[in-house]
This record gives sequence, C-alpha cells and structure tokens, in this order.
Amino acid sequence: MQDLLPIATRIGLLLKARGETVAVSESAAGGLVAASLLALPGASAYFRGGAVVYTAEARSGLLGIAAEDMRGMRSASEPYAALCAATIRRRLGADWGIAETGAAGPSGNRYGDAAGHACLAVAGAVARVTTLETGSAEREANMRRFAAAALALLEQAISEAG
Repeated sequence: MQDLLPIATRIGLLLKARGETVAVSESAAGGLVAASLLALPGASAYFRGGAVVYTAEARSGLLGIAAEDMRGMRSASEPYAALCAATIRRRLGADWGIAETGAAGPSGNRYGDAAGHACLAVAGAVARVTTLETGSAEREANMRRFAAAALALLEQAISEAG
C-alpha cells in the first residue's frame, strides 16, 4: 500500500482544502482504495465511507442496486462502474463517488474478461470512466494497479473541477 499513499495524500489534501467529501465502492481492489484514503490523519474530514462490493449480494445489500437496475449491463463494465460511483456518492451524501470493478486474477471473470481487467469511474462535479487492462495475472499486483488507477482518476477529476 505504500506506493498508493503519495496520491492518496494529495487527494486528501485537495478534498480538505475544498471542503469536499468522497465515498468509495470497490471490488477487485479489495479495500485498497479506501485504506489509502484513510491513511492520512484527519481523513474523517473528507472520507464518508466505502464498501467492498465483491458479489451480487453485496451490490444489493450495500449499494441497494437491484437486479432490475442491472438490466442491460454486467459487472466489470464501464456502465456498471459509473452506476456504482454515482450510487455510493448519493447513498453516502458525498461530493465525489469513486468505483472500481474488475478481475484481479489469477484467472479472468465469468464475463470473459481476462485477469488484469478493471473498469473505474468517478462521479461528481466531473464524471469520468475508463477501462484498465494490465495484461497480468498477478492478483496482488493487479489489486494495487487497480487502486492506483482509481485514485489517479479521482485526482484528475477533482483537479479538473477546479
């Protein structure tokens, strides 16, 4: 997690300076995004909460996203990441929502995505969504790369929002 702390610190300082808050929904990153944002002293000023949404049961129970809300989309996709980011933002009353969903490895997911596939989204004053393909089946390395990419996307969006 040490490699995630510099960007998480920059984000925390930005959010504190702006008086804004963030909420996190992550899957394959397994809590690394939230842990990184919480590592900065004073995180309670900007961190509203987070959830590791790893299963359909977690999606329903933690985010309140029902099966009918998923009609026409699948997990580990850009539309799903955007839905999770917007939902966690709304449910926790945050200025920013960030979401990550993917397949860390060593194998791919049931949708045919290879290990190293992740979709990332930010919802807020600026909305962003992107897909990352690491080309690696190394689970732990992919988890860190997914978290780093999600944090980078959040930092970019916050900076663009001015």
